[in-house]
Amino acid sequence: MARVPAIAVTALNRIRRTPHLLTRRHRTRRPGPALELAARPNPWARGLGLVAVVLLGAWLGLLAVGNVRVPVGPMNTTMTLRPSLTGGTKINISPLGALELNSHHGPVRLDVNVDQLDPERASALVDHPERLSGLQDEVAHDVEHGTLDLALRSGIAVVSGATALGLAVYRRPRRALAAGGTALALLAASGATAYATWNPNSVLEPKYSGLLSSAPSLVGNARNIVTEFDVYQKELARLVTNVTKLYDVTSTLPAYQPDPTTVRVLHVSDIHLNPASWKIIASLVDQYKVNVIVDTGDTMDHGTAAENGFLDPIADLGAPYVWVRGNHDSATTQRYLSRMKNVHVLDNGRAETIAGLRFAGIGDPQFTPDRSNPPGADASEELAGDRLAAALRDQRTAGTPVDVAMAHEPSAAREVDGEVPLVLCGHLHHEGDEILKYGTRLRMEGSTGGSGLRALEHKYPAPIEASILYFDRDTKRLQAWDAIKLGGLGETTAEVTRHLPKENQPGAASPSPSSPSSATPSAPTSSGP
Repeated sequence: MARVPAIAVTALNRIRRTPHLLTRRHRTRRPGPALELAARPNPWARGLGLVAVVLLGAWLGLLAVGNVRVPVGPMNTTMTLRPSLTGGTKINISPLGALELNSHHGPVRLDVNVDQLDPERASALVDHPERLSGLQDEVAHDVEHGTLDLALRSGIAVVSGATALGLAVYRRPRRALAAGGTALALLAASGATAYATWNPNSVLEPKYSGLLSSAPSLVGNARNIVTEFDVYQKELARLVTNVTKLYDVTSTLPAYQPDPTTVRVLHVSDIHLNPASWKIIASLVDQYKVNVIVDTGDTMDHGTAAENGFLDPIADLGAPYVWVRGNHDSATTQRYLSRMKNVHVLDNGRAETIAGLRFAGIGDPQFTPDRSNPPGADASEELAGDRLAAALRDQRTAGTPVDVAMAHEPSAAREVDGEVPLVLCGHLHHEGDEILKYGTRLRMEGSTGGSGLRALEHKYPAPIEASILYFDRDTKRLQAWDAIKLGGLGETTAEVTRHLPKENQPGAASPSPSSPSSATPSAPTSSGP
């Protein structure tokens, strides 16, 4: 047999292995099964993700720089755009509440905060009443200018916020620019929707919230309060200053001259959320060199947590503040005040010595901000007065007798008759003084807030009332008091009346230290202008 050459054998072997080699190469060139099973990005998910980035970035942009301060007539306002499902305009007028207008529909709401009244522009209107005729056009021009400025800033804020967040999330300039463009398109669509649905008559049908919701009949007057309030409270404080100075100069009362050692107590009550009260109180503290301020309640109107910021000026009044709860003050109000520096909250007969006088008080057992009269109200007031009387007896037994008791309701105050020389109260919104059966003097203060939002319920505005009480530092006895009455909102009248207890009038015998007080009511001895 002929032998096959070796080169032929090698060639045959290569031919035999060729199919297997081709199969291996084909398999290695085919993509692996793992690549075939990998999910491709869903275009809907990518789109929703982009929309989420755009909305979040636009919202953050609006929060950062999307507001503008705009002078509107005599007011300084802040305009802001906020995301919303229903649109509209909200005008915040602190502390009265807010007005909501159905001005437009769309995903953007316009918030207007009335920050303050500019004294110069407001004074110019007062000094030149002829300018009032063009005030409406001026306000319309200011609002239009502010809205255009706000729209421009908001557009920049929205685009910048969406672009920056898109760059942070995707880290691709093209995707970031797409987010910014989408945000601009959404803002343009929102503006077009608002323009198409704009309702200028919405100002005629506002929705009230906050404090205004409890007094919708006063809205017309509340608008006047907003436009003229700063001038009113400044003028009223100035009036207090001038009247008290004039009274000090022209007073012809040789029977009682307070000396520097006299303890001077300012009695206020029923402020009812009137911001003008704080300037008046501060003026009286400064003019009379007051040592202690006592407040017999109803500082608030509804007792809500939203009202608590109204109490902050108390810290700057320049004298310790002694307070008891009224029927318009809630437990929330009491907790807020108890945490304030230099405020002394008295309740359940608790006593404290301040400026040399010992005070004790009890809060009103009722909370009736709606002015309701629940069953058993009188009995609960008398029971609270009995608890205060028992606490006063305990203080006397312990050798720390109380000089001044405090309650909100006169019916509660009457129950301490014979246990203390003087008891202070409020509630009825008018000043009063009487000697009770067992010798305790009851001093009832009027409304230092002019009845608050209820000031305009009657034909004439309710007056603003307060009293300065003079105490002898050694005997702790009431020596005299000045009753101060100021005209209500829009009025410029003031009256200061000096009163002397019977025992302090010329020729009267000194009262016995053991008796709570004289059994004869006082008489006014002089009156200021």
